[in-house]
Amino acid sequence: MFDIGVNLTSSQFAKDRDDVVARAFAAGVNGMLLTGTNLHESQQALKLAQHYPHCWSTAGVHPHDSSQWQSSTEDEIIALANQSEVVAIGECGLDFNRNFSTPQEQERAFEAQLRIAAELQMPIFMHCRDAHERFLTLLEPWLDSLPGAVLHCFTGTRQEMQDCVDRGLYIGITGWVCDERRGMELRELLPFIPVERLLIETDAPYLLPRDLTPKPTSRRNEPAHLPHILERIAHWRGENPQWLSATIDANVRTLFEVTF
Repeated sequence: MFDIGVNLTSSQFAKDRDDVVARAFAAGVNGMLLTGTNLHESQQALKLAQHYPHCWSTAGVHPHDSSQWQSSTEDEIIALANQSEVVAIGECGLDFNRNFSTPQEQERAFEAQLRIAAELQMPIFMHCRDAHERFLTLLEPWLDSLPGAVLHCFTGTRQEMQDCVDRGLYIGITGWVCDERRGMELRELLPFIPVERLLIETDAPYLLPRDLTPKPTSRRNEPAHLPHILERIAHWRGENPQWLSATIDANVRTLFEVTF
């Protein structure tokens, strides 16, 4: 099973990164996409993808960091994207929940990265929080020019999911679905996500599944917990975990054109 969202550059992994990767593969993870959230993190994600087997990375600027977007940013992202380990542009999109960058800054950076992905014919790895309508408005004109797109860490409504699927987006599901406090709506819409549009991820070190038994002594999530997330998703969808894992892996190969 392939983890499409790992923040392996996080300082939370600084002391035991090799062990984290080893535990993931020992647990049955067969590949990981390392997330780039700004230029520095994208550069670091690429270095890690070059270091570890069966790892790839994204290159982009997260909406939180959109205020950092400069005229030179586009050239630097394109240079990163020319490396074979970089298989998607992003993480990019809109986040009107926290507005660490202004909506105007977020929109400028998002549209620029949509253009880059279209010009390079690369899939785009996206984030959307409390910005669904504006997100779709900016995305829609580019859809015919993009080879593929995923909305990672989806936590929206069933209608928002359907809007995305109707436009050909893949949907990334995390351990958020294992949270009995805030993940119930997401859990209930799981059966309605077409399996050919479903991807799974940990978003580690964030979003530790709350129903892990025994509970880890640390609140840090790891890609080694992906099998648990897969098993719970399969259970709530009423599907065989092995079949679901193989199907999702096929989705990963189709979207990112990676071999693992």
